[in-house]
Amino acid sequence: MHAAGRHALELLARLGYGARGVTYCLVGGLAVLAAIGVGGQTGGSRSALLILLERPFGWILLGIVAFGLAAFALWRVVEAITDADAYGRSAKGLATRAGHLVSGVTYGGLGASMMTAALGRGTARQAEDQGARDWTAWLLQQPLGQWLVGAVGLIVIGAGLAFAWKAWKGDVCKRLSVPHDARDWVRHVGRFGYAARALTFGLIGGFLIAAALASRSSEVKGLGGALQTLRGEPYGWVLLGLTAAGLAAFGVFGLVQARYRRIEPPDLDAARRAVKDIAG
Repeated sequence: MHAAGRHALELLARLGYGARGVTYCLVGGLAVLAAIGVGGQTGGSRSALLILLERPFGWILLGIVAFGLAAFALWRVVEAITDADAYGRSAKGLATRAGHLVSGVTYGGLGASMMTAALGRGTARQAEDQGARDWTAWLLQQPLGQWLVGAVGLIVIGAGLAFAWKAWKGDVCKRLSVPHDARDWVRHVGRFGYAARALTFGLIGGFLIAAALASRSSEVKGLGGALQTLRGEPYGWVLLGLTAAGLAAFGVFGLVQARYRRIEPPDLDAARRAVKDIAG
């Protein structure tokens, strides 16, 4: 890939990390406000981003974030296919790359939905968990559908456990080139953020397993549903507040990644060879 193309891909990746960071800051910040009773909301990414439309020139802001999410989706797919971060072909490496590929598809859908809303072609407010429920309903109708949905739930819980390990023992600064005097607070913020993601992924995976056991797609809930579940527990405002603060911390960590993450855009020929290997 020419130097200009590699530089453009790096810029898109950084814009993507920033857009993901803004999204988590909004989700977490709004949920913190809800936890302490001064407004806010316990919604997912879509409902949090749509808050931007209520601000002056909000459609421009939402459009920028939507473009950034699409850029992040592109980077995740490229990263997964070309192994830009050198995870390798071990079981752990392939699982990580598969997770990035799924992440790319997910953020691509979110970016497209938000761009549609920014252009005034629908607010997408009713689509918070509907997409997940639709594919769950489809999967349940397939042979061994309940087992498949349960397997997906276990995979999501597994991802949550991986985030928990990263929060406890992982080096969250491994791929960052942050100034030495900032590493401590970046590490603490990143670990707090991953801990919150671990909890929410665990709950979302649990909802999927419940859907499999009951054979009802209505049991499926996304991030907003996970936050609302925490709010309904005893001392729920404390659980919600801590988790929401962690999600906001992950958003801040994403902004740090946008600035300081080491990004190695792949060579175009290597990317083409990787695609051919997968296709054939």
